[in-house]
Amino acid sequence: MANKIAIITGGSRGLGRNTAINLLKRGVDLLFTYRANQKEAESLVREAESMGRKAAAFPLDTGEIHRFDGFAAEVRKTLADWGVERFDYLVNNAGNSLHASLAETTEAQFDAVFSVHVKGVYFLTQKLLPLMNDGGRIVNISSGLARFALPGSSAYGAAKGAVEVLTRYMAKELGPRRITANAVAPGAIETDFSGGMVRDNPEANKMVAGFTALGRAGVPDDIGPMIAALLSDENRWVNGQRIEVSGGMAL
Repeated sequence: MANKIAIITGGSRGLGRNTAINLLKRGVDLLFTYRANQKEAESLVREAESMGRKAAAFPLDTGEIHRFDGFAAEVRKTLADWGVERFDYLVNNAGNSLHASLAETTEAQFDAVFSVHVKGVYFLTQKLLPLMNDGGRIVNISSGLARFALPGSSAYGAAKGAVEVLTRYMAKELGPRRITANAVAPGAIETDFSGGMVRDNPEANKMVAGFTALGRAGVPDDIGPMIAALLSDENRWVNGQRIEVSGGMAL
């Protein structure tokens, strides 16, 4: 039986990398994108190979929709090199951040957020669907900020809200192919996202811990294993859902 194959956008660092490593531990081979840091991407490929798995890295800005045809062609070629035609799991993880008030956010800033988090997710999924096995799995990354509001996150939170609605439509329309789609909504996590704000700013970290039921900010190991488990057959009946993984933020 062929190994499962996952595609993860933004897989070279942060939550994407943690998810990748947890999938590799489960025997899943990996194709992933990175935006700029080739060294980080190459180190993940080496880590996969050290675990006896296959991995391939592709530079891609998921806000540049015109590049998706070329990326899909590269995916098709890589799959053929691996002796298969289809992949099984898609994790739409790549993201950017914006911290600006409703009054101050510019149209260009707004468009940059929606291009990556909404338009990119929509059209990259569309381009890759012909290469996905029936019975596959899609996980879109949302955010706790789609449920509760923090000043300065209106564009980002609205984009993630759109991702959650889109996820339900994916689940409905892809049901005939037995492809599930779910949204995972992390809370505040200690990564380099947003310039490492939660990880490196003690005041921000303390604030997050203060309104989280479990009393701390999240770490990547709180998220990656959950996504890997959600993609597995054990969770095959979970479909069209928003699953928050936040330690109980803003309850």
